[in-house]
Amino acid sequence: MGLIDMDYGIVILTYNAEKTIGILIEKLLKHKDKILIVDSSSSDQTIDIVKSYGIKYHIIDKKVFNHGLTREKARKILNTDIVVFMTQDAIPANDDLIPKLIQPILEGKAHYSYARQIPHKGAGFFEAFPRYYNYPEESQIRSKDDINKYGVYAFFSSDSCSAYLNSALDSIGGFGDVLTSEDYIASAKLIESGYKIAYVAEAIVFHSHNYSLIEEFKRYFDTAYIRAQNPWIQELVGHAEKRGLDFFKCMLKEIIPWKIHLLPYAIISTFVKLLGYRLGFLLYGKNKNIVKYFSSQRYYWENH
Repeated sequence: MGLIDMDYGIVILTYNAEKTIGILIEKLLKHKDKILIVDSSSSDQTIDIVKSYGIKYHIIDKKVFNHGLTREKARKILNTDIVVFMTQDAIPANDDLIPKLIQPILEGKAHYSYARQIPHKGAGFFEAFPRYYNYPEESQIRSKDDINKYGVYAFFSSDSCSAYLNSALDSIGGFGDVLTSEDYIASAKLIESGYKIAYVAEAIVFHSHNYSLIEEFKRYFDTAYIRAQNPWIQELVGHAEKRGLDFFKCMLKEIIPWKIHLLPYAIISTFVKLLGYRLGFLLYGKNKNIVKYFSSQRYYWENH
């Protein structure tokens, strides 16, 4: 079987997704028979909508959802050469999202690819800027040789819209039991093992969030906790503060000339993120109930 003959499957993770799942499925209708919905026991009309399209689905208890293990189970159910992962709120911006996303894998140029994310229409500055900063207009292929060049960004990726060569995932043991950042851990393991990651700027999805300060704090707390749990990543690329500082500087360049009224919130939000990040490292391995209080993944801690 040649690379171009490989089959693919699409996993969409859902929970109370009635507002977006129909829109997402409509955008992927040509791939209808390739889709598997993995739903965390939604209490709204998500599954009814999925059924109306005749899409395959698998329901799990929301209390057992795990960013790594749930995806691992889904890819094993599909059992395809390539697995595409999407979340319920990542809406394709073009009709050829999937072909463009998996093309680097089909051509043998990469073993993992992820799409460009742009903000939803009407998104505010603090919702939109991270997308423009992290998802440039130029595609990239990154390997172990690029670690010194990109630092922590060498492993940057997102399973909100991504594709993996399953044999490559198998070689690193697949997705494990993780609090969050299963994509970052997988990409780090793949690159360290000699595989390549493609950022496909031509494959575009609308995907952005308007997080509150508390939500930002919890997200950065979880991110740091995972980094502390995997010190080998820091040994490869160092800590993320350097990129965080660059993000802040670039944000100020946008705010000061044109949006000076946003400066106070920019400073406050940056402080909140930094506080969450530092606390995540500080509390690694400490009392579970304390960690659970600060974490955004409450169900994870109830099962660990």
